[in-house]
Amino acid sequence: MDGDGSVTSVVIEALAEAEGASPTEMAEPLYEYVDPDALDRLFATGHDASGRVVFSYRDYSVTVTVDEDVYVYVYTDG
Repeated sequence: MDGDGSVTSVVIEALAEAEGASPTEMAEPLYEYVDPDALDRLFATGHDASGRVVFSYRDYSVTVTVDEDVYVYVYTDG
């Protein structure tokens, strides 16, 4: 992972890239949509788990997998 090594930092980087902005220039803070501390705790090392977390951020659907892969999808009409 990049940044500080947290899942939250990877999510912020992915969303900033999708918006064409730097992480400090994002339109709205991530914490308005999901609790960053809770997200990091869910994916803390040492947890034997499976699954994924999906949440919305503005016009995006964000999926974080147990392997800490982050996918950002743009919502489209239709």
